[in-house]
Amino acid sequence: MLTAVSKFRNKSGLASTTRVMPFFLSTFPAHATAAPLCPPPSPYPSPHFRLPSLPRRGLAFLAAAAPPRALPPTPRQAMASLATSTAAAAAAEVTHLSQRDAADIDEQLMGPLGFSVDQLMELAGLSVATAVAEVYKLSEHTRALIICGPGNNGGDGLVAARHLYHFGYKPFVCYPKRTAKPLYSGLVTQLESLAIPFVPVEDLPQDLSGQYDIVIDAMFGFSFHGTPRPPFDDLIQMLVSLSVVGDSAKRPPIVSVDIPSGWHVEEGDVSGGGIKPDMLVSLTAPKLCAKKFTGPHHFLGGRFVPPPISSKYGLELPPYPGTSMCVRIGKVPSVDISSLRENYISPELLENQVMPNPFDQFRSWFDEAVTAGLREPNAMALTTVNKAGKPSSRMVLLKGVDKQGFVWYTNYGSQKAHDLSENSNAALLFYWNEMNRQVRVEGSVQKVSEEESEKYFHSRPRGSQLGAIVSKQSTVISGREVLQQAYKELEQKYSDGSFIPKPDYWGGYRLTPNLFEFWQGQQSRLHDRLQYSQREVGGSTEWHIQSRPKLARQAVKIAVMLLVCLMAGATPNSHGPSAQDVQPLCSMVSSL
Repeated sequence: MLTAVSKFRNKSGLASTTRVMPFFLSTFPAHATAAPLCPPPSPYPSPHFRLPSLPRRGLAFLAAAAPPRALPPTPRQAMASLATSTAAAAAAEVTHLSQRDAADIDEQLMGPLGFSVDQLMELAGLSVATAVAEVYKLSEHTRALIICGPGNNGGDGLVAARHLYHFGYKPFVCYPKRTAKPLYSGLVTQLESLAIPFVPVEDLPQDLSGQYDIVIDAMFGFSFHGTPRPPFDDLIQMLVSLSVVGDSAKRPPIVSVDIPSGWHVEEGDVSGGGIKPDMLVSLTAPKLCAKKFTGPHHFLGGRFVPPPISSKYGLELPPYPGTSMCVRIGKVPSVDISSLRENYISPELLENQVMPNPFDQFRSWFDEAVTAGLREPNAMALTTVNKAGKPSSRMVLLKGVDKQGFVWYTNYGSQKAHDLSENSNAALLFYWNEMNRQVRVEGSVQKVSEEESEKYFHSRPRGSQLGAIVSKQSTVISGREVLQQAYKELEQKYSDGSFIPKPDYWGGYRLTPNLFEFWQGQQSRLHDRLQYSQREVGGSTEWHIQSRPKLARQAVKIAVMLLVCLMAGATPNSHGPSAQDVQPLCSMVSSL
């Protein structure tokens, strides 16, 4: 396994090394919800809707159809590619700074390099807020207490509070020793204008677990010396008491900004009785004490280090993914899979709000997914079943949709093509995570016409045309170099720009639907599902809409009514409580 070597200077000036493995975290928030944007244009501007040009996926090892040369990834692709990020992290080195070097770098930044304190503070606070939002999702950690000290670390906390507010969190600020400088008073004014509460120390409960979902420690940074004085000594002890609670699920996580308050900047928690943060957000570069950090989440923030600083101090820092203001470093924490869940927050999906034709409804949702900037919204899971009843699924790209069906293209020698030749029934699944939506489509599949396949084949980039010829999908090859060599030979053959013929073994399929299901994630797993199925009415086929969550909601109503009776000391068959007693609860249930 590859590891990265972290370089730093110790007090004697000698170089020392340690091994650190940084990893990146995608900046896509799992909890993000996209409401409908602007109304889409006319659902079908032409008889056959051709999907807009979208980025193509990369090449899988088993004979997929993309040329070996690819365009550089977009920032969105770079952020979403875990494999790429992990590979880059494996080769990265992370420098840990001594207290002296950290102070020197700050002086350089705010001296000859032209940064102001407020600029650096703004970037640092934004980094902290971004890192918090990466790990502690808004749906489960809404209330954030930010404890701010009198110096720059406290200023970072004030800025983080503002950004967390705009991210949708509910910040509370404890700022017992306010600094009179205009920069800090201005930050306070900004928070007051947002009606962010300032909580006096004496009003804080001894146990913070009941009132806050996250606690951010922004008391002291790397320049702090000596022993914390009141009231920060008591505040630190309050966080120490909080951090020793065994079950992390029963207490708010602690996030420390740059240095866990009370720690020695280089030697860490010397006494062993200090704060044990769950997250550490190092700024500029990790300080030496970060080596002693054992929590599950370590991020680097402060995306402002210019090349002269990196060169002068020999800084080796991991690249930030995409446009993110933070990057995960250190070991990725193990996860209890059973605890992974999202409490979706979405607008209701109601029968009276959707279009009567499922093709129109699909086009509306698809347009919203494209407008929202989702990566490859035309990616869909295609499930086929062979004659033995064995199912198989894979991701393909939708390349056209009209009221006759959904079209994609592939190699006619692939496994999916073999399955379809034995059983023409198939299913498609579109999953748009950022919008809490998915669409299932079931139906029968036929090949599109040779003319339609020819037309699409020659609309593709020449590299993709060559890739379709080279690729023998679902066949085992000895190595990627076989594909590369075959591609290179074809590239030379058609280097003059001559016409590239479509191979007979490549073309399109169309799934003609007989069932649609539109799914919208909702709170407490009471998701909305609208199913369109075909019915014969008066000699013609019509689409019929059925709301599948109705049964679930009716079951909830019955259960709540039973609970009402039991709470009132009655059973469903007894006389029960009076109508006056249960009327308020009945009104609440009726609104479900």
